[in-house]
Amino acid sequence: MLVKICGLCRQQDIAYANEAQPDFAGFVFWEKSRRYVNDELAAQLKKKLDSRIQAVGVFVDESPDKILRLLLDGVIDIAQLHGAETEEEIRWLKEKSGKPVWKAVVVKSAADVERWRSSQSDMILFDGGRGEGRVFLWEHLSGFDRPFFLAGGMTVEKLESVKRNPFLAGIDVSSGVETDGVKDREKMCRFVQQVRAGNR
Repeated sequence: MLVKICGLCRQQDIAYANEAQPDFAGFVFWEKSRRYVNDELAAQLKKKLDSRIQAVGVFVDESPDKILRLLLDGVIDIAQLHGAETEEEIRWLKEKSGKPVWKAVVVKSAADVERWRSSQSDMILFDGGRGEGRVFLWEHLSGFDRPFFLAGGMTVEKLESVKRNPFLAGIDVSSGVETDGVKDREKMCRFVQQVRAGNR
């Protein structure tokens, strides 16, 4: 199973990620987030990120041109769209960049899940909110039959019950590996180790 640690915004966060070795590291470009990074900081962080870890840019209703620029400049490897983006915008970004585009969906009902079953996005990420660590009813995912990431209040303790879904491709964690609102080296390493152990 894949692991994404989201909300890296400090130099030490990158050092922790390089040690923990998740598959993906998330940079949040949404200004309302307490984990917000601007383009310049994201570029600096990406240069220090281990090349084996892919950088995912998280956006909420951002200009497609800006997202495309960050993809083409190599600041991010993947775009994750967490707003009201359309299938047309997803297709445009994929065609123009040649890079993967993920769609994040805030789940409040089974209908929210069903709506994105045929999406052109390379990966669907289901969340209970926009980085607030909200958990949603996982029962809403019972009929979803394509690979997806799960986010929203993920912790080491929740991993066992979550991993039973056969289409679960990966786990996205942010607040679950923080202490007092900042990334915690020990929690990051332990989370990745726990997921990896479950893969064996």
